[in-house]
Amino acid sequence: MSDKPSVLFVCVHNAGRSQMAAAWLTHLAGDRVEVRSAGSAPADHVNPAAVEAMREVGIDMSAETPRILTVDAVKASDVCITMGCGDTCPVFPGKRYLDWKLEDPAGQGVEAVRPIRDEIRTLVEGLIREIAPDAAPGPLG
Repeated sequence: MSDKPSVLFVCVHNAGRSQMAAAWLTHLAGDRVEVRSAGSAPADHVNPAAVEAMREVGIDMSAETPRILTVDAVKASDVCITMGCGDTCPVFPGKRYLDWKLEDPAGQGVEAVRPIRDEIRTLVEGLIREIAPDAAPGPLG
């Protein structure tokens, strides 16, 4: 078991919000936080508009693939953050659960995904300050 905190991001398709959140957390916290993402009903591929929106800020998600939510992924995580997937995430004692209310980028163009991307970054920065303050990004992150 690792001493570093672990976070699981969950949305329905694991193609947009959870992928962007995982990419932001990996980018901003580096190896100080263990990062996972999954979906309750994974899509076939990551949303191209989400990939493009993240590419605009220097983060490459093009090799990511949606993954199915498993009980093991939840058990292995300290913090489980859901994003519009309802009650599909299994609940275990001792885990911290958060629900981030974010617009779904599915079917939207990059113009609509940019504000979602930026909101996710703000939420991730707050999360880092809570769970890994020594990994908190500076103003330019």
